[in-house]
Amino acid sequence: MKVFQYIPEVDAFVATDEYKQVARLLGIEEWTPVVWIGRLFCMDNDFGEHIFDNWDERDLIEKKQAELGINDDLLIVVPERFTDGRDGPCHSPEQRKRFWTDVFKSLDLSLKTIFEEARAENQQRRKLTAGLDPDDMFIADLEERIGQVRDRYNGASS
Repeated sequence: MKVFQYIPEVDAFVATDEYKQVARLLGIEEWTPVVWIGRLFCMDNDFGEHIFDNWDERDLIEKKQAELGINDDLLIVVPERFTDGRDGPCHSPEQRKRFWTDVFKSLDLSLKTIFEEARAENQQRRKLTAGLDPDDMFIADLEERIGQVRDRYNGASS
């Protein structure tokens, strides 16, 4: 499943509608539906959820975004967010931006990967359900929801 849609007019991404619907249904949507993916991109570190915290950059293209009728948060590749300075950087900011733009353009996740993330997230919620907001609660019918998604995509492997 394609995760990102590139919008060349603003040199930014949004999560695809298809992916957002599945992420919402399966309970893997946080402040954006791609938070868990960002964590994996950053050495499976919680800092990774912030790779698209690009508020200053978004402000610079806010007018163009409105002209294009884009209501979603723009996900902007800022090269500095993809280096930690511990043993590098090894590439120029321009090369990092090109590389990560290509990666996000081409990212296509299997349903199996998405389903396993939903199961893991749901299991974590199961452990923490007492006193939480209902939106953060365990999804009792997650396997049924996974079945709906699998059926929609013609029996793709789970």
